[in-house]
Amino acid sequence: MGPFAFFAGLLLGVMGMGKWQETGSPFWLWGSVAFLLLVLIMGIASLGGGGKG
Repeated sequence: MGPFAFFAGLLLGVMGMGKWQETGSPFWLWGSVAFLLLVLIMGIASLGGGGKG
């Protein structure tokens, strides 16, 4: 995962949190949290040598 993909994923997660603030729907909250965790896990995994190699 490159740096642009990582920051794009973080931006999408924050945008989902904003949608949750607008609607109050728990689906946006848990979807955003799950997406942010997925982005963080993939980012950490790519640091450990899971990327190019």
